[in-house]
Amino acid sequence: MAPSEKSAEPRRQARRRAPAGAALQREDVTEAIRAAVFTELARVGYGRMSIEAVARRAGVGKTAVYRRWRSKLHMVIDLVSAIATNVTLAPDTGSLRGDVRDVLDAAAQALRHPLASQIVPDLLAEAARNPEIAVTLESALRHAQQSTSTAMIGNAIARGELPGDTDADLAFDMVIGPLYWRMAVTRAALPPGHLDRLTDAVVRGLTSARAADTGTAL
Repeated sequence: MAPSEKSAEPRRQARRRAPAGAALQREDVTEAIRAAVFTELARVGYGRMSIEAVARRAGVGKTAVYRRWRSKLHMVIDLVSAIATNVTLAPDTGSLRGDVRDVLDAAAQALRHPLASQIVPDLLAEAARNPEIAVTLESALRHAQQSTSTAMIGNAIARGELPGDTDADLAFDMVIGPLYWRMAVTRAALPPGHLDRLTDAVVRGLTSARAADTGTAL
């Protein structure tokens, strides 16, 4: 092989390797896989879902899935965590009531989605049977919740709306818990004005300690 051909060989090899790296960065492929995961979860559930079925529905090879996630569990947890993070992005409306209402709006919108209404109960059922799923799911969702609750309650404390010793995690449970129970567990419809009434009830509960400290009438 001539010297010029030898020097050109590494460049040809780099060009041949480039598509794999480029494929990893293709957001359209990732979005197709995400959509396929949620569809398969809703259709057959976590236990019967396979990487092969996800890849087939997304129109990609299995390697495209494994480039992004090393297992079915990590794939599902990563996608569910991303949604949880979007739902629990910390609002900053300038008031506790506005923040609580924004969080409830986002959570209600997510829980109304037909795929979410099927996927969430299924994942919780799988978590009850599989400790690895339970630990991973709890860790992912708790992390998303803690970042939101810390910011939201911290802002309310800074504005003087809540006492400084307010438990941020407990406060966030008070915000999300009743809505999740109604929409995901009992699957009851939300009557008109329900989110406004729930917002008022939560804010009254959270601010009662502050009112007691200052002697303000509720």
